[in-house]
Amino acid sequence: MTPTTETTVGIGGAAESTDMVLNIGPQHPSTHGVLRLRLTLDGERITSAEPVIGYMHRGAEKLFEARDYRQIIMLANRHDWLSAFSNELGVVLAVERMLGMEVPPRAVWTRTLLAELNRVLNHLMFLGSYPLELGGITPIFYAFTEREELQHVMEEVSGGRMHYMFNRVGGLKEDLPAGWTTRARASVAALRSRMDRFDDLVLGNEIFRGRTRGVGVLAPETVHAYGVSGPIARGSGVDFDLRRDEPYLAYGELQDTLQVVTRQEGDCLARFECLLAQTHNSLDLADACLDRLAELPPGPINQRLPKVLKAPEGHTYAWTENPLGINGYYLVSKGEKTPYRMKLRLASYNNIQALVELLPGTLVADMVAILGSLFFVVGDIDK
Repeated sequence: MTPTTETTVGIGGAAESTDMVLNIGPQHPSTHGVLRLRLTLDGERITSAEPVIGYMHRGAEKLFEARDYRQIIMLANRHDWLSAFSNELGVVLAVERMLGMEVPPRAVWTRTLLAELNRVLNHLMFLGSYPLELGGITPIFYAFTEREELQHVMEEVSGGRMHYMFNRVGGLKEDLPAGWTTRARASVAALRSRMDRFDDLVLGNEIFRGRTRGVGVLAPETVHAYGVSGPIARGSGVDFDLRRDEPYLAYGELQDTLQVVTRQEGDCLARFECLLAQTHNSLDLADACLDRLAELPPGPINQRLPKVLKAPEGHTYAWTENPLGINGYYLVSKGEKTPYRMKLRLASYNNIQALVELLPGTLVADMVAILGSLFFVVGDIDK
């Protein structure tokens, strides 16, 4: 038999089974801050994903050790710049627990009110920015209009637009301005009357539903494995909310108003629906707090503290249901005026790790839809 010669011509790189590595970020318009995703692609399909973090790291935990218990509030409200009041709250709750301190009822109810208003501010940003990432520009204008309404209320009471610095160990900085509750109630009512813009304009949009339904399905087992929490976990059917399950502040008395909304689908649409429903419920909780504040007799809004505040030697852990999920604060004290150690467990850090499981097997075109549905703040990852 005559030997034959086989020649292959013109296939170039296809002769090799080499996957392409694509870097998304660290400066990319589809990400919330400075995050980098290292994706390995097989054509248009993602085979592996690695979130690369640390570009915004400021060493906040180490800085806590060089600030006294009054000064650390300034550090606490900056890592998640959309949830500044809630961040402050977790730190002061940990210090108050170390001190065994009781906070006046007026401060408890005011803190609860402001925490829910801050939750609405946080959620409005994502309710507007998520459709923007999928090509819908209109909702972001409505979101900023509604946020401005609440920003005026928060600025009037605290003096700050983003970093409120209104919490204090033992209560709040000062009492509410005269007539503030009336203006806050009017703002809540005005915002509630216009929330149908997001119900109809976004959820009713055929393109939005087509881009998010069945995309980025997060299994409950993955939620538990990675410590995912907040609206993202509840979108996968994990029915857990610290405000109901381990009440703090005044949430124990708000159980009739508090609603923990869950979905079973676990996709991008379910996560958005949970976020939207939680915004509606936060407005109801704010109204309930305003009603209770109107019934409270006049009284102090903070505790008188010594000139030098020192926590007793020991350690404690406080956790709160922040807008983006569970935040934990592990405080270790050696009896000095500064923390010996303050370890932060932040929601965005755990939530973003789920991308390792979510992105493989999906198309590059769906990557932005999945990334945006995780509702994270990069400062909350890097701290």
